[in-house]
Amino acid sequence: MKQWAASAGGVALWAGLTAFAFAQAPAAGQGIYTCVDKHGRRITADRPIQECLDREQRELSPSGITRRQIGPSLSDTERAALEAQQRKEAEERVRAIEEKRRERALVARYPDKVTHDIERNAALLIVDEVTATAEKRIVELREQRKKLDVEMEFYKKDPNKAPMSLRRKIGENEDGVAELQRFIAGQEQEKRKVHQKFDTELAKLKVLWEIHKPVSLPAASGSGDLWLSIGFGKDTTQNVRLRMDEATGGVLRG
Repeated sequence: MKQWAASAGGVALWAGLTAFAFAQAPAAGQGIYTCVDKHGRRITADRPIQECLDREQRELSPSGITRRQIGPSLSDTERAALEAQQRKEAEERVRAIEEKRRERALVARYPDKVTHDIERNAALLIVDEVTATAEKRIVELREQRKKLDVEMEFYKKDPNKAPMSLRRKIGENEDGVAELQRFIAGQEQEKRKVHQKFDTELAKLKVLWEIHKPVSLPAASGSGDLWLSIGFGKDTTQNVRLRMDEATGGVLRG
């Protein structure tokens, strides 16, 4: 009888401890929060931890897997600064993506230096043609001026007696020549800009051409081993041995 009572008491104690443990454990699906406070102590709780409101906390599943990371509680000023930093980082990422897109477009447009030189020369030719047209017009205006000067010979002693229309034509002629000369000087500046643009592009393209250099495969006949040099950057090359299958024409990596 006593033995049975002792056994029953043990079962009751075990049941009580088990119930207590289940009561203390997080409910199914409930998160566990953990952090390291400012004193270096690791704290764990079943709700966000007050001692770590100024630092990052992690919410864990009952199995210990991180569900999410909770940032520190910030003041309005700190939150505004954080948002500004996040916007800046996002803009930088967008700029980096756009720069990569421009680089791909540049290499597609100019696959080699010959193509780039052709377009440079074409741009310079346009400037030269416009300049030549302006110079031709100056020659025409100077021929007109000679005729106007012949008419002015009649009023050499007193130019003020020359008709107003004649004096106006001379003034317009002088203004036209001066304007065209300024235009031609501007075209020289335009040519310098063209060279500067293409020089800048060429410097960038030399780097991009090196990065996108095609893989070279040594020539071989029949079966045997081939060595394929694959570039992984400016100074890094990996050699891969390939064995040709004479019967099928397939390639087996060595």
